[in-house]
Amino acid sequence: MSDYFIGLTGGIASGKSALEKAFATHGIVVADADLLAREVVQPGSPALAAVVERFGPDVLRADGQLDRAALRARVFGNEEERRALEAILHPAIRIRLQAICQQATSPYAIAVIPLLTEGGGRASYPWLHRILVVDTPAAVQKARLMQRDGIDAVLADRMMAAQATRADRLALADDIVVNDGDLHHLQHAADALHRRYLALANATP
Repeated sequence: MSDYFIGLTGGIASGKSALEKAFATHGIVVADADLLAREVVQPGSPALAAVVERFGPDVLRADGQLDRAALRARVFGNEEERRALEAILHPAIRIRLQAICQQATSPYAIAVIPLLTEGGGRASYPWLHRILVVDTPAAVQKARLMQRDGIDAVLADRMMAAQATRADRLALADDIVVNDGDLHHLQHAADALHRRYLALANATP
């Protein structure tokens, strides 16, 4: 079981998924908060019951699954509603992230946490040994987001503004990968960090 943990974060469309895959080529176990956000609200889960209690039955589909589009429309641009949702989901996601990392069979494990900065940073994740930030220049990030999601510049700006600032994310970083190149660059960065993390994990009592 692993006892050395890396938190991987970055802004929207910064390249987190690509870097996650680069580490996976080394056999490193990765726990992804975005995937777990779906798991913790499966029908019958305490988190889904809490969401319905707070936001009403209109956020459920006919089959009992969470209607993500309806919920997203409800909370987007509404700070109070968004914080209420995060107060329900984030604790459940944190518990699952830590459990997966602790059960990992790789020398260290990575927790991909897009909203690590917004969700309280190190105070909310005291079990992380290091925080790795994927940093992308704002103009590059915006262009990627528009292309990826097929949206216009106005919506891209709103989505980026809804997240923590680049400066706030970088202030948390122990390690930074600047993602303004191609996938080969990301793999090279992951290879170098993998060697460093192996050494750090092996040196941990």
